[in-house]
Amino acid sequence: MPQTQTRDMTWAALFTALMAGGALVVIPLGPVPFTLQVLFVLMAGMILGARLAALSVATYLVLGLVAPVYAGGTSGVAVLLGPTGGFLIGFLPGAALAGFIAARSGGSPLWLIVAGIGGLAPIYLIGAAWLAAQLHLTASAALAAGVLPFVWLDVLKAIAAGLVTRSLVSLPLSLPALRSGR
Repeated sequence: MPQTQTRDMTWAALFTALMAGGALVVIPLGPVPFTLQVLFVLMAGMILGARLAALSVATYLVLGLVAPVYAGGTSGVAVLLGPTGGFLIGFLPGAALAGFIAARSGGSPLWLIVAGIGGLAPIYLIGAAWLAAQLHLTASAALAAGVLPFVWLDVLKAIAAGLVTRSLVSLPLSLPALRSGR
């Protein structure tokens, strides 16, 4: 496994901070609030690559156990084990999958958008299953409460993440995934 460079760690920390900042934008829509976390989770995957994005999200999840960085400035094990915890846990494979697909995109805007939409799948699957278990809901009720109100907003976030990532390709930045093609 390659050594993680200081620059890579800095990028991962930046995206951890962006996820925390995105959690402060909260619009309550039932048991699961609307935030900007998903935008930054998907961008982390596309820009950092699967490995560094997973590190960034894992850092965010651990940080949230002790600091108020989850949606609305909440923190603690109770949030992670509560009804919305599955969505938070789903960020990890979601970012990794977005990074995996983006690394094979060749910088194509369409494929970067596909990477973003693909990254939503594990977030929704794990989140809805967890929500159903926590609130004793049927699968269809969990989808209605925790997924359907967010699909169009999250697809817009995935499109935005893909387009922002594509625009960064042309800048003289040394982005981890874009630099190495990971």
